[in-house]
Parts: sequence; C-alpha cells; structure tokens
Amino acid sequence: MKRGKKYQELVKTYDKNVQYDVAEAIDLVKKNATAKFDETVELHIRTGCDGRHAEQQIRGAVVLPHGTGKTVKVLVFAKGTKLDEAQAAGADYVGGEELIPKIQNDGWLDFDVVVATPDMMGVVGRLGRVLGPKGLMPNPKAGTVTMDVTKAVNDIKAGKIEYRLDKTNIIHVPLGKASFTSEQLSDNFQALMSAIIKAKPAGLKGQYIRSAVLASTMGPGVKLNVVKLTQ
Repeated sequence: MKRGKKYQELVKTYDKNVQYDVAEAIDLVKKNATAKFDETVELHIRTGCDGRHAEQQIRGAVVLPHGTGKTVKVLVFAKGTKLDEAQAAGADYVGGEELIPKIQNDGWLDFDVVVATPDMMGVVGRLGRVLGPKGLMPNPKAGTVTMDVTKAVNDIKAGKIEYRLDKTNIIHVPLGKASFTSEQLSDNFQALMSAIIKAKPAGLKGQYIRSAVLASTMGPGVKLNVVKLTQ
C-alpha cells in the first residue's frame, strides 16, 4: 500500500523496529496524529490463538475508565417493563418484533450496539445474517444478552467496548481519542490489557500475545514491548 508524503515523514520520527514501552508509544502516537479531525487511537494485538478451535476463541467486554470519546447509539430489543427500563437508562432505540422489517428490509442500521433480553433472542436471531457480519449480534459473553438492561445500557454509554479475535487471530480495539491525555489513554490501555490477559485460553500452548501495535486512524503504527505487557 502506497503511503503519502506526510505519512512517510511521520515514520521518520521514531524507529519502526524498536518495541516501545506503553508510555512512550502513547506519546509518539499522539504526536503523530496530525489529521484535521480527532483521530481514534487503536490497539492491534496479534495472538497465538487459533480461532478455529472453540476453546481458543476470545470474546469479552471491558468498560474503559475514560470511555472511547465516541457517542454510542444503543438499540435494545425487549418487551414489557424492560422496554421502559431501557428507555429510562438512556437507550437510543427500544422495541421488539416491529423493528425486524425495518432492519431486514429497509436496511436501517443507525446504531452501534445491540442489547437484547434473553426472551427476545428468538426474534433477534432472525437478523443474524444482517447483524452477524457487522459484529452487532448480541452475545452473553459481551454482556449484551441480559435481563439487566439498565446496567448494559449504562456500561455501554460509559465506554464499554467489546474485544474479540478476527479471522486472522488479531484483536482490534479503540482506546480513545488522540485528544485524550496520555494518562487517560494509559488508564484505558491498562484496563483493556488486563481483561485480555485474563481471557487467555487455558489450553493455549506457546506464546499468547505475539505482537502489539498502537496507532491512530491516519498515523503509523508503533510497536509495543510485548514482554513487559505480559509480566
């Protein structure tokens, strides 16, 4: 992939082959986030897992102490009193079966996270082909299939993010915005890393975290010192 002149200049500000400590890496990424918008700071972790084996699938969620800096729109599938509960908690959209054709036929996807009560999963399951590929399907491991819709909505609005392996066994997650302070990004990083380290599959042989890179939306990636991350 051919990179622009500006990108090439940014790469010269640090050594691409060095694995940096977290604090140094955060400072470099912040300094190199020079786009005209507030770039997202992302963490990319290459694992030694093999996602083809169910027991090595990693999926979970963690509330980042300082949030992601993004306003998240939440859709809740529920019925009865749970509809009112979700609305009171600040869900952006609340409903049941009547939302299915709107999503299925009209292509309505104006939401970032979907929460469902367990008794609604039969209904939501019909949207698997639409929501699944976009990573929007509610999942108990991520805390998005629950009767406690108040907690689910509050956590998501407070900065809860989901992490999971992609097809190449890499985890991609947002850490916050380039406008965050180094301390805020560091706090978010620590919360996320401790959750991912705890999620290590028991039967995994060999190295769990093989490499980790911190980058902003438009900036170059900075390698992290993996040994220090897992100590």
